[in-house]
Amino acid sequence: MKILLLEDDPNLARTLQKYLQKNGYEVDWARHGEEAIELSYHGGYALYLLDVNVPLVSGIELLESLRSAEDATPAIFISAQVDIDSMRRGFDAGGDDYIKKPFDPRELLLRIEHKIQANLSPVDVHGYRLDPKTGLIYRHDTACSMGEVQKCIFAKLLRYYPGPVPKSELMDCMETYSDGALRVNIAKLKKDTDLPIEAVRGVGYQIL
Repeated sequence: MKILLLEDDPNLARTLQKYLQKNGYEVDWARHGEEAIELSYHGGYALYLLDVNVPLVSGIELLESLRSAEDATPAIFISAQVDIDSMRRGFDAGGDDYIKKPFDPRELLLRIEHKIQANLSPVDVHGYRLDPKTGLIYRHDTACSMGEVQKCIFAKLLRYYPGPVPKSELMDCMETYSDGALRVNIAKLKKDTDLPIEAVRGVGYQIL
């Protein structure tokens, strides 16, 4: 799952990026509001993490624009100054939460996980359904039984459908980074699910 991080402090941004990536999130970092606007056009974000005071377009102004465009992606504001008036502006703009700098990254992670889980909807692809809140995969309402590696790969393929999953993300499901092992797992998954899973040259794999 992807997070858009708007933060003009490079040290904090890199720290958060590394920490969130370590915990399973893909993080796109925007250094100012206009860059964040460009990134938001591509969509696909599970959450926006927005510093309030950044150059060009503030985090609050950015979220106001996104909400005007009917973008309901959860958003958490981060700020060194969290007074009642600022919080009111942020919530009025469509923010879901606030966290004050400096903060414990573990607290931020808990807030992120709560917001994302509350906002996720089941994913249905070709008779299979992924429940993002439990991580279970069903076929025609019957829970699928598969190993953890297969389950991880399959869940990513379902979440990204109809687009391709980057190979690096699929590799994260395995204990050993190996092209051969990934191909074996994909082949087994195709056989077990009877789904058309194909390689996308230079990218990864996708369900057709």
